Amino acid sequence: MKKIIYALLAITGVLVAILLFNTVSLSSKQVASEPLQKITIPNGVYSNLSKAIQYPTISYSEDAIPDSTVFYGFHRFLSETFPLVHEKLTLEKISDYSLLYTWKGANKDKKPIILMSHQDVVPVDQPTLSDWEAGPFEGKITNTDIIGRGTLDDKGTLMALLESVELLLKESFVPSQTIYLAFGHDEEVGGANGAAKIAQLLKERGVKASMTLDEGGFLADGLVPGIDKTVAIVNLAEKGFASFRLIVETQGGHSSAPPKENTIGMLAQAIVDLEANQLPYTLVEPINYQLDYMGAELPFLKKVAFANPWLFKKPILEALNAHTTTAATIIDGGVKNNVIPTVAEATINFRILPGETIASVKEHIKKTISTKIKVEPVGFLTNPSPVSRIDSEAYKSLEKTIRSVFPESVVVPGLVGGGTDARYFYEVSDDVYRFYPIRLAPDSMTRFHGIDEKIGKENYKEIIEFTYQLIKQLN
Repeated sequence: MKKIIYALLAITGVLVAILLFNTVSLSSKQVASEPLQKITIPNGVYSNLSKAIQYPTISYSEDAIPDSTVFYGFHRFLSETFPLVHEKLTLEKISDYSLLYTWKGANKDKKPIILMSHQDVVPVDQPTLSDWEAGPFEGKITNTDIIGRGTLDDKGTLMALLESVELLLKESFVPSQTIYLAFGHDEEVGGANGAAKIAQLLKERGVKASMTLDEGGFLADGLVPGIDKTVAIVNLAEKGFASFRLIVETQGGHSSAPPKENTIGMLAQAIVDLEANQLPYTLVEPINYQLDYMGAELPFLKKVAFANPWLFKKPILEALNAHTTTAATIIDGGVKNNVIPTVAEATINFRILPGETIASVKEHIKKTISTKIKVEPVGFLTNPSPVSRIDSEAYKSLEKTIRSVFPESVVVPGLVGGGTDARYFYEVSDDVYRFYPIRLAPDSMTRFHGIDEKIGKENYKEIIEFTYQLIKQLN
């Protein structure tokens, strides 16, 4: 009996030693910040963003034709607001509405960079209008904020980029490498006619950038339990996106004599089966980077878990949503309360983890639900993006700029669950990153695509300063 106790104590001691060694070895990955020359940003930038919001450049659906009056009006507004940008940079319109600016660099042998944003916004649910502090396309400026659809997603970054370039041009700054500003017009419905066409054009011209930067990362304030500093999340990749329609077809019948397999019942069972048998949580790149960078900044006990994912993987991966998600989003069936329908349909949306594919998700659906149910892909589909590097010069410049503009921040690489136009730029860029310093807190997360979308005035100036300093840092 003593031998068993000694053996258990020895095993426990070894386990504790491994846990402690891994925890102590997990050191901070944060780079040193550098002092930067502060820039003066005039308060007129608030008015410029306000006016940009007043153009309702809405994307309704993949098939809807953009409102040419609104988009062309917005383009005229940009040319009037940023005269030096439109004098010194070359502007091309792609698919009539997307904008590609080319800022020629002094060194043609140096790889260019691509800075992205998008012009379009999502619609506003009409029943929610009375819940807004101000009209969603009014562009109201308060003591603290600019309110309106697009302030967060994504006219705020578009305008900030142009403001910073205009400031640099006023200083007679000339970049060493060529800089492209790529502003799609249909990101909210997949970007097939906007960003995709811009990327294709650059590919045909033989462009190979060192870096592409787009939306999709942010400054998290109070969103990461255990870290009281601002967390700057730089996303290296994005999940894939796919929706599948489940179709049940039967003979239907009278509700007084329901068959053993009811049309809607079969569909409901399929949804329940998919939700109960979701794809597994998996530790993949870049989630492993997230554990290393974030874990090093956590209090000791939480740090133990992040330093030893082999033992604590499940709760951590669940907290990071590190799996292919399953969400029933649309359901349709039935015409009358005493008629069993002959057809019922549901649409299930999946956000696909790197390492899995559209094809593997479809196979998972077929294995999980009844073989009597048809499975068809629907709408926009895309596989997960490649994972960009954290050891490239471009990433180091990006990281250094973030730490220098926001010295109290903790930079953490990550994976974004939503989709961005950046997915199209891997063939024309060595690495693709997603980050602009939009500040998000627990009370502002729902403002994306939601009610009372707004951006803090000071935060907006932070975005302008960041893009200004990033361009200088990269040069």
